[in-house]
Amino acid sequence: MKLVKVLGLVLLLTVVGALLAFAEDREITWMSTQLEPIVEAEWVRETLLPPFIAETGIEVAFIGSEVPTFVARITAEHLAGVGEIALLGALYGHYGVVMEALKDVSGVLAEIKALGDRTFIPEFVDLGVEKGVQFTIPWMQATYLMAVNTQALEYLPEGADVWALTYEELLQWGRNMYEATGERKLGLPAGPGGLLHRFLHGYLYPSFTGYQIIKFDSPAAVGMWEYMRELWQYVNPASPIWSHMDTPLLAGEVWVAWDHTARLKGAFVARPGDFIAVPSPAGPVGRGVITILAGLSIPELSPNPEAAAALIEYLTRPEVQIAILEGVGFFPIVKEAAGAVPPGPLAILAEGVTAQAACPYVIVSFIPGGLGARAGEAWKVFWDAFHLIVLEGRPITEVLLAQGRILREIYLDTMAPFPPPDAPGG
Repeated sequence: MKLVKVLGLVLLLTVVGALLAFAEDREITWMSTQLEPIVEAEWVRETLLPPFIAETGIEVAFIGSEVPTFVARITAEHLAGVGEIALLGALYGHYGVVMEALKDVSGVLAEIKALGDRTFIPEFVDLGVEKGVQFTIPWMQATYLMAVNTQALEYLPEGADVWALTYEELLQWGRNMYEATGERKLGLPAGPGGLLHRFLHGYLYPSFTGYQIIKFDSPAAVGMWEYMRELWQYVNPASPIWSHMDTPLLAGEVWVAWDHTARLKGAFVARPGDFIAVPSPAGPVGRGVITILAGLSIPELSPNPEAAAALIEYLTRPEVQIAILEGVGFFPIVKEAAGAVPPGPLAILAEGVTAQAACPYVIVSFIPGGLGARAGEAWKVFWDAFHLIVLEGRPITEVLLAQGRILREIYLDTMAPFPPPDAPGG
């Protein structure tokens, strides 16, 4: 046993040494579309990176970036033939339009796997392969679900299972809470910077139509928007100013809220005994959910790919994966970390994530990729449809036809592939 441990230590030192052997430039730049909000970026600089810097002596400049800026920067460096960015972090879909500017990182992945202390979720590794090239290495995952104040459970519709709700039951639940309290206790992040567009294209659309994009203005979509109008009667009227749902949950202004796990985390950390995390509802076609996968990639023109590889090795360590979960609410992608979430608030969130993935009739969606600088315009289509149909009461079919034309033009212009799901019968 001692010999095995010694050999393991020798292998660890050998691999890490190899990753650092040519890291002559002791400062690198890491650019990421994830952890870009100011609070999260500060956590990266002040908490996540210092142990790596102390261990390796490599200084890391972290740059949080919006997707269009990220794409423009990588493209410009690739075309100029000179690279300043050593490491990239982004959702898998963000890499679509810069694929040719990325290194094949299969060798880095093999060296990390050889350490023997982490097991990557195989499906996540496979999704990072395009035309035989490993363009990214899994880094972290997240999703969107519902946070529920336990006070709300008293008003669940008769026979409803909070762990397997339908959208009709969510509507009745909102109605029950309103009739009992006189307050609209449902909450959606419909404010500036909120993620309501994810709820629309990744949850409601697949649940009601089976697709995210191609049935945008279909008869099934009309029914979906009719449902959204009815649901909005029980959504807190302050929702259009909220971008994160943890604050109104803690204030008691809402009892049932949908949002990104990272944006719900604050409520669970502050008062873990008051909240549970449950799966998003199912619609007529199934239970649409978004799986968010972020990966780490190395540009072809990285000025220091060896140091970048060393940082990837660090960021995928099980203990660092747990630190990321505790710090910013993104979930691990290595099995050793996923099975070691400490008891407490994060375990409550993890239970909701696991339950949502295990629900029947799940329709898995990914955030659409390949739209490049026009991604913001695509999301605006969903926001505009929401404002016109739900807040202003415009005719649904008229709005969907007009907005649908804009959405199709964006896809034709970018030649982006239509995203999953491709649900049969949708």
